[in-house]
Amino acid sequence: MAILLSAARRLPESAQDAKEGRWGTWSPTGWLGADLRGAQLGIMGMGKIGKAVAERARGFGIRLAYANPAQIESDAAHLPLEELLQTSDFVSLHCPLNASTHGLIAEKELKMMKRTAILVNAARGAVVDCEALLRALTQAWIASAVLDVTDPEPLPASSPLYTLKNCLIVPHIGSATHGARRRMAEIACENLLAGLAGEKLPHCFNPEVYEL
Repeated sequence: MAILLSAARRLPESAQDAKEGRWGTWSPTGWLGADLRGAQLGIMGMGKIGKAVAERARGFGIRLAYANPAQIESDAAHLPLEELLQTSDFVSLHCPLNASTHGLIAEKELKMMKRTAILVNAARGAVVDCEALLRALTQAWIASAVLDVTDPEPLPASSPLYTLKNCLIVPHIGSATHGARRRMAEIACENLLAGLAGEKLPHCFNPEVYEL
């Protein structure tokens, strides 16, 4: 939500302009951003993280939609990916990286999106075709993109994506709070201790192994 809000309100660009002396008198058209209330947030991947994003987004009056292999119990609209891309003002990616999602958002998909849309990738870098994204941002297929993950990762400093005002890139900091990182360490320790004791892992990524 932090990077979505930052992109919607053009915070990095406006802060840089202020720092570099381009902030003159108040202008009614200066640094206009996107409204959240009444806009549609399309969530690709309504798992644990996608649901958490939806929960936080509701407080901003955003309409929610999601694309998921399976329909879940939710007040958000369940849409095919194509319709989600065509109708959403914000598209936030939270799907796992696998054979079916590698390069999922490429030229075809980016051209489906609104020219005013903002893309947020908080999933895995390779879910988005970075070369296609560069063309989308330079040729105004979409308004802007925010990347917490990239392909490759870390993204080399020479990448042209860093030069674009409509692309915000942060170094995979989605879980970078003291509380979240502490809980991640605790979960790892709980799994380790259970495994050493020959017990079922309490936080198993692939619980189906216990059914074999």
